[in-house]
Amino acid sequence: MAVDVERMRHSSAHVLAEAVLKLFPGTKVGIGPAIDDGFYYDFLFPTPITNEDLPAIEKEMRRIIAGNHPFVRREVSKEEARKLFADQPFKLELIEGLEEGTISVYEQDGFIDLCRGPHVETTRDIRPDAFKLRTIAGAYWRGDEKRPMLTRIYAYAFASKAELEAHLKMLEEAERRDNRKLGKELDLFSTHEEAGPGLIYWHPKGGRFRVELEKWWRDEHFKNGYEILFTPHIGKSWLWETSGHLGFYKGNMYSPMTIDEEDYYIKPMNCPFHIMIYKNSTHSYRDLPLRWAELGTVYRYERSGVLHGLMRVRGFTQDDAHIICTPEQIEDEIAEVLRFSLAMWKTLGFKEIKAYLATRPQDSVGEPARWDQALESLRKAVEKEGLAYEVDEGGGAFYGPKIDLKIKDAIGREWQMTTIQFDFNLPERFDMTYTDKDGQLKRPYMVHRALLGSIERFFGVFIEHYAGAFPLWLCPEQVAVIPVAPTFSDYAKKIADELKKRDIRVKAMLSDERMNAKIRDAQNQKIPYMLVVGQKEMEENQVSIRYRDGRQENGVSFERFVGQVLDKIATKALDL
Repeated sequence: MAVDVERMRHSSAHVLAEAVLKLFPGTKVGIGPAIDDGFYYDFLFPTPITNEDLPAIEKEMRRIIAGNHPFVRREVSKEEARKLFADQPFKLELIEGLEEGTISVYEQDGFIDLCRGPHVETTRDIRPDAFKLRTIAGAYWRGDEKRPMLTRIYAYAFASKAELEAHLKMLEEAERRDNRKLGKELDLFSTHEEAGPGLIYWHPKGGRFRVELEKWWRDEHFKNGYEILFTPHIGKSWLWETSGHLGFYKGNMYSPMTIDEEDYYIKPMNCPFHIMIYKNSTHSYRDLPLRWAELGTVYRYERSGVLHGLMRVRGFTQDDAHIICTPEQIEDEIAEVLRFSLAMWKTLGFKEIKAYLATRPQDSVGEPARWDQALESLRKAVEKEGLAYEVDEGGGAFYGPKIDLKIKDAIGREWQMTTIQFDFNLPERFDMTYTDKDGQLKRPYMVHRALLGSIERFFGVFIEHYAGAFPLWLCPEQVAVIPVAPTFSDYAKKIADELKKRDIRVKAMLSDERMNAKIRDAQNQKIPYMLVVGQKEMEENQVSIRYRDGRQENGVSFERFVGQVLDKIATKALDL
């Protein structure tokens, strides 16, 4: 019989709690849900534990599993629940939030936990060789920084030993590719807690990557009928009151600053500013569609505990655009955005892409007919492109349905990147209008669209996908010129200067270090081409090429090499 992995993971969390209470009497227990790759449980220990305690807890868990103890469910009254958990304050707090007739507990091997279930039949349904306790971390009770800090024990759990081993191998590879590690080794970016956590400092090489990416991004947008906007970083409070951000999003916005006795907020979104530009003049149906894009830097409050390298930050530049169009234009516009997005991801080397179609949630705004039309437009666009997709029932925002595109990276992880989001809310709130063919004022449709998501997070995913060995056209340094001895430094410099004239990014390595040390340094910096030059190369205007992947080619004419590199750059080739 196939294993229900979520049930197995949830049941394993109960076994973990039992093992902890047996080994550490007096521990107070919190909650223990299943998560994507395993489970966790939160505890308040009488004395702190460390990761060195995890093997003993694992051993006790396996002993419990071997006992083949059934998971038995029963429903209890609130009063009975209070008695069962009289010495567990966190459980008592949860019980107070429950209604009579809704309280159930599960018991295995004498251990009782407050739980809705369901669970596997017995502890033997948990594979003892298919789980592993991974680490401990701090977690505030109920996510509230004013509540007690608990110890969270995380675990991996899968249906088989082979799946666990494959996951652990993937995690090893993910650690090798970690954007924080490679960002430091390749001197791409840094963060500085003392200057403000979650804020990215782009170093010269990271800056060069970003310049090349943004140059391409702008060129592609112009080719696809977009205009580029630049908008302020702050706006008066009425702007955010009108947009609804102060009502729905205030917890993620920074405190206001007072200027001329009025409150201003630093922007968490670009959309209200684009609307202000739209409202600066009147519009006819002949003006639409308008496609306006901006690389707009925004700031959002994230708790310090969730900040993570480039992936989760407090200040980032959004790859943003808004499309303002008539109802008749919406289907073609959605199809065009999706086509544009897929073309960009293909150029960047991501080929496995899946769509998620998020439908109307229970609480929403906008006429049902508009929702139906919008959803159908999204569905047709996805199907026209032949994309695999899943329907995320009720997963749309309150102001409109959306398409999310998830890309799969080189080690099989999915990342949510592109979003194409309908909005029935802001055009109404800001009273956006256009004059239609019949001379009547109509409400335009508005689509929020991010292709890369944010430049910072995209860079993090890109670093990890390529393990820092970027395609040539985006490499901060494309060529390293290395003389075999100081005697040939002048020729190396001449070669480097000529490459610079051809707009090839080059590094002349002219220090007194040995040639092999320079080659090793260039390889560690993941520079695509290392040109080694000596007597023969100087006499015949040649270069010897060492490729980043270890290949070598000697006696190549300089002009042939330049032509090869320029062709790879022009075509945005993914190989060398």
